[in-house]
Amino acid sequence: MTAPGRAGEARGRRPGLVLSIAAAVFVVALGAYLADVLTHPLPDMLTWFDLRVYNHAGKIARESPGTLYTWQLQPGIKFTYTPFAALVFAFGSLLPWVVLTRLMTVVSIVALLTTVWLTLRALGWRGQRLAVGLLGIGAVALWTEPVQRGLHLGQVELLLMVLIVWDLSQDDRRWWKGAGIGIAAGIKLIPLIYIPYLVLSGKFRQAAVASGVFLGTILIGFPFLPSASSKYWLTGYFLRPRNVGAVGSLLNQSLLAMLTRAYGSERAANPTWLALAAVIAVLGVIAAAMLDRSGRPVAGWVTCALTGLLVSPISWDHHWIWVVPVMVVLVDAAVRSRGAARWAFGVLAGGVAAVYGGWPYLNGQQVGVPHGLIGFFVGPHSRHEQYYLHGIQVLGWNLFVIAGLVMFAFALAAATRAWRARRAVVT
Repeated sequence: MTAPGRAGEARGRRPGLVLSIAAAVFVVALGAYLADVLTHPLPDMLTWFDLRVYNHAGKIARESPGTLYTWQLQPGIKFTYTPFAALVFAFGSLLPWVVLTRLMTVVSIVALLTTVWLTLRALGWRGQRLAVGLLGIGAVALWTEPVQRGLHLGQVELLLMVLIVWDLSQDDRRWWKGAGIGIAAGIKLIPLIYIPYLVLSGKFRQAAVASGVFLGTILIGFPFLPSASSKYWLTGYFLRPRNVGAVGSLLNQSLLAMLTRAYGSERAANPTWLALAAVIAVLGVIAAAMLDRSGRPVAGWVTCALTGLLVSPISWDHHWIWVVPVMVVLVDAAVRSRGAARWAFGVLAGGVAAVYGGWPYLNGQQVGVPHGLIGFFVGPHSRHEQYYLHGIQVLGWNLFVIAGLVMFAFALAAATRAWRARRAVVT
C-alpha cells in the first residue's frame, strides 16, 4: 500500500513529467524539421515561391504600379491579391531577399504556435496545462501538410490565421475587436465570411468594425494605386477564380475543384457548385453563430473558417491550415469528456492529424517537402488524369475537401445539440 504522502508526491510529479514529455516531443518535431531543411537541397524544402510573387508585387507597387495585375512572374503566375496587400508587401520588399525569406519562415512558425496558444487560452486552458497543450499540439501541427506547404511556399496564410484568431479571441468589450478580420479581408477576401457570422452572433459592433476597416483598406488603395484599384474592384477582376490558377488542380481542395474534376470542366460544374455553396455558406454561418450563442465561440469561429474553405472557389492545400485550431477544439473536447466520449474525440483529433499529416511523398525521387495523402493513390498527377478519376482515386484527389465535408457535418450536429441544450436551459 502506498503511503498518502508518497501518493501526493506522485501526483505532484505527474504534471511535471507530462510537461517534460510534451517539451521533448516538440523539440523532436522542430529538430526533425530543421534537419529536413538542412539535409535536403534548399529548393526541395523552402522555395519561397509565393513569397517571391509578393516581393515582386511590392516592388511593382513602388516602381510601376500600373502593371501590378498584368505582370507575370512566369506564364500564368500573376499577383492576385488586393491593392492593399501590394502596399503591405511593398514594405517587405525593402528588405534584402535573404533576410526576408528567413524572417518569413521564422515568423510563420511563431504564428503557428501563437495560433495554438490563443485557441487554447480562448478555451480556458491556463498554466501547465496550457504549456503541455501548446507543445504537444504545436509539434503535430508543424508536421501537417498545409503548414509544411505554407512554409515551403512562404505563404502569408499562417500570418492571416493568427491575426484572425487573435481578433476573435479578444474580449467582446474591446472596441477594436473586428479590426483584425477587416485587415485580413483587405489582403485576402475569404475572411469576409466572419462578418455575417458576427452579425448572426449578435456582435453588431464587432461586425461594423470589421466592415469599416475592410472598407478602409479598399479606400487606401485608390490614392496610392489608382489604376490597380480600379481594375481590381471596379471590373470584377477579384471574382475570377482562374486568375489564381487551374481550378481543377490537385492542390485546389475546394468544393468547386471537386465538382470540376467530377464534371470534367469548371463551366459544367458551376451551376451545381453555386447551389451547394450557397446552402453550405448559409448553414455554416448559422451553425457557427448558434455555437457562439450557446457559449462555444471557439467552435463557432472554427466552423466559420471551415465553411469558408468549402465555399471558396480556390482553397489550395496550404489554406487548410485551419485544421490546426480544429485539432485544438477536438483535443479540448477529449480532455473535458469522460469514458467513450473522450476516446471518440481523441480518435477524431488523431484522424484529422492523419488525414492532413505531412507524410513523405515517395515516388522514386528524393523526398523533399512532405506532400501528405492528397493524390497519394494516383501517383504523379498528370493534368489529364484529374478528369478521369475512378475508385479510390476520387478519394485521393479530393481528400481534404471530403474530410472537410465530414467535419462540417459534425459541426452542424454539434451546433444543433448545443442550441437544443441552450433552449432547454432557458425554458
